[in-house]
Amino acid sequence: MNWSFQLYSARNFLPWTDVLEMLGKLGYAEVEGFGGVYDDPKAFRAELDKNGLAMPTGHFSIDALENDFDGVRRIAETLGVKLLICPYLMAEDRPSDAAGWRAFGERLAKVGEVASKAGYGFAWHNHDFEFKTLADGSVPQDHILSSAPNIGWEMDVAWVVRGGSDPLPWIEKQGQRIVAVHVKDMAKAGEGLDEDGWSDVGHGTIDWAGLIKVLRAKSAAKYFVMEQDNPNDIERFARRSIATVKSY
Repeated sequence: MNWSFQLYSARNFLPWTDVLEMLGKLGYAEVEGFGGVYDDPKAFRAELDKNGLAMPTGHFSIDALENDFDGVRRIAETLGVKLLICPYLMAEDRPSDAAGWRAFGERLAKVGEVASKAGYGFAWHNHDFEFKTLADGSVPQDHILSSAPNIGWEMDVAWVVRGGSDPLPWIEKQGQRIVAVHVKDMAKAGEGLDEDGWSDVGHGTIDWAGLIKVLRAKSAAKYFVMEQDNPNDIERFARRSIATVKSY
């Protein structure tokens, strides 16, 4: 299995040349892109190649996907991205009811059609807000997935947990939609206070040994991506996390 690394984790530890060299030396084979690395795709691709890294997945904003798909496609083509992932919806743009979330799912479905015609996979990446119960008792994630039946899901397990949900029933129910996974851990009580409550993978509270086993058996996940939203030491996070998952 190729373990990947979400480059967003390293945004505060530039230059990218040093980050990519470190990841290659630690044994990562893949990275996942985000907006901060798309300024000069050709130069970034050269650095990836130099360090034996591929970028099969990348995050792109809903705005770029809907309004500048050609720009997204050019970036993806240069960097070798095969799976386009929409990662977020700003708080002020989030619907407040089921109908609104269904409409948002329909927007994602349209992006998915455009991506598919261009030869790309497409997925939605969750945070915690998709699991917060609406007034009618439903949760946004159900509406998003049911309104966009042909798109994939990049499951960020730690955000599912932070949203108050148990990831296991979601894997059971939606496993074949899960095409990628963010492997992220939550800090134990009293730890990670300067890291937004996150942890190195395998050093927190999430049962990653059990989850990886379940995801391998019951999901379509092809990409397992290490992420920590605010690490205080990028080398330690990257090193300990890949060591943990390689032991499973």
